[in-house]
Amino acid sequence: MTDSLQIKFGGYQKPASIHNQAAARFGKLLQQRLGEKAGRRLDFQLIGNVLDLGRKSGDLPLMVESGELACCYISTVRFTRWVPELAVIDLPFVVKDRPSVQHALNHAFGAFMKRRFAESSPFRLLGLWDNGFRHLTNRVRPIRTPADCVGLKMRTQMSASHGEALAALGFVPIPADVKEFTEQIGGDRFEAQDNPLTNTYNFGVCQFHRYITLSGHFFGASAMIVNAAWFARQPPDVQTAIDACAVEATAYQHQLAAAEDEVILKKIDPRENEIVTLNDAERAAFVAAMAPVLAKYRGTLDARLFEMLGGP
Repeated sequence: MTDSLQIKFGGYQKPASIHNQAAARFGKLLQQRLGEKAGRRLDFQLIGNVLDLGRKSGDLPLMVESGELACCYISTVRFTRWVPELAVIDLPFVVKDRPSVQHALNHAFGAFMKRRFAESSPFRLLGLWDNGFRHLTNRVRPIRTPADCVGLKMRTQMSASHGEALAALGFVPIPADVKEFTEQIGGDRFEAQDNPLTNTYNFGVCQFHRYITLSGHFFGASAMIVNAAWFARQPPDVQTAIDACAVEATAYQHQLAAAEDEVILKKIDPRENEIVTLNDAERAAFVAAMAPVLAKYRGTLDARLFEMLGGP
């Protein structure tokens, strides 16, 4: 008799997104290791965009916790209530470059967070994905200085530190789930937002926001998680396969992320959007404006976390 294993994996993006490509790769790898050749029928279902089901992206961890899903990916900002140390990666200009942060996510920082998830959350952290450097976009004017940000109503992630840092630039922060934001992007509630370029393009933001400033003020990570209790009930070969396939899927996601900015920049129509590239002095002004927020949180977090990320 053939054993059966069902794995539902949830996301919040379109099929072509690098996150959903990595999730699909995870499923394919599991099929190769755990499918019919291993005497098991594997039903891997990728629910790539729970927004299409009327759910918010922020529902994903709760769906995994309840067992509605086995796995998901979602921004690490959604896990700070379980693992407060994750707040370090949300601070402004704390990540210097992609190679160093990807190394940190795969090694010391990632290993530390896997332990903390196991200690403090109902989840097993399978990997930390590269959610990209976040850039400013808006529909009002080009942004080259913090003064250009003053008074603009800005959608922010559900992160207190993000809101504080963006308010320090002069924005009026409005925390909102991505479902709420994408549904209202054409209205008057939001004039600005920040996202990695892949999301700005794939969520259709650039259709409404002419101006894109390559500020790179935040770096984002996404947590790839599995329900810890569900995982613990699985046979050893399933547990080993999930962990191993997650490592391969994470490496693939990092590879895609490293190339994604250039891919998206080539897709953006210069007749429709204006790309603003900051010079060193302009970038330094943004760093200085956000520095008090970084200093505030530095005082509440273990210095070793900054060292793991290679930040200031």
